[in-house]
Amino acid sequence: MISTPDRRRAVELVEHAMAQGARQEKACEILGICARTYQRWTREGGIEPDRRPEAARPAPANRLSEAERAKIVALCNRPEFASLPPSQIVPMLADAGEYVASESTFYRVLGEAGQLHRRGRAQAPKQPSKPKSYRATAPNQVWSWDITYLASAVRGAFYRLYLVMDIYSRKVVGWEVHEQERADLAAGLVRRACLAEGITRPGLVLHADNGAPMKGATLMATLQQLGVVPSFSRPSVSNDNPYSESLFRTLKYTPAWPGKPFESLETAREWVQEFVTWYNGVHRHSALKFVTPNERHEGRDTALLAQRKAVYEAARQRHPERWSGATRNWEPVGEVWLNPDRPQAAPRPESERIAA
Repeated sequence: MISTPDRRRAVELVEHAMAQGARQEKACEILGICARTYQRWTREGGIEPDRRPEAARPAPANRLSEAERAKIVALCNRPEFASLPPSQIVPMLADAGEYVASESTFYRVLGEAGQLHRRGRAQAPKQPSKPKSYRATAPNQVWSWDITYLASAVRGAFYRLYLVMDIYSRKVVGWEVHEQERADLAAGLVRRACLAEGITRPGLVLHADNGAPMKGATLMATLQQLGVVPSFSRPSVSNDNPYSESLFRTLKYTPAWPGKPFESLETAREWVQEFVTWYNGVHRHSALKFVTPNERHEGRDTALLAQRKAVYEAARQRHPERWSGATRNWEPVGEVWLNPDRPQAAPRPESERIAA
């Protein structure tokens, strides 16, 4: 339904476009209306108002009276029904030989009366808030970790791979394979990763999901001792921990992934050791302008990317006719965000607002 002021504005835009030589049909199409609508609006020389809100609409014959609606509300507020939903009240009334209205009518009347809430002591579900955003501008500022399963030779049994990575460099800074998921095992892994990376100052952020090992008391106490700030995803929202999820996909889709389950715990650990060595030192990460995590972590990516840029510039100077524009962008990747806030959407054009 388009209001009279919006109709008047749309007519002015169409008339202005037609004065400039545009066709009526095309001008109306841009505004999201058809030419017949424009012609109907301007049929008698003025802007025809929308008379639908003023149309007489007879009340439905089966509509409940105010007394009947009040009876439903009073019935639901009786002590024996006060904590029950309509889905239980209506059958109980039927067992007593009484029919007042259908279950859907009960719900509708309670909703209009402002009483369609959780009846009884049950609390309404809470909408978890989005995790805090963190920015990494250097290594060892924000880490992400998670646990994934590795199939064993015993059907239904799995090994657990603990992986900790730095989101700035994508380097795997710590990993272990165990047979259980326990907070004390995770605490030991984080402690050893901090020692290996020389973390001596508080402020490192460690992000994880909401699993039991991630929130265990042993791990929380260890993080407090190390000065590490814990961060957690929302329940059942894997997108809140994207770096670990992406790493697990790379791990399980690499060509070296074994076609059969791991025969033993030692076999699994040996394979993960080879993968981490390859991933950190050989794998050129697409999000890092195709440098390895080790090169990024150690700060060698700037010189490597500058060298690539020089190579491309030299090739362009040798054969300028083969280049239609600038060379490939080899500028180093700057800051990296974990769960960044979404930018506000730009306002819609005026023509789209009128057409809506």
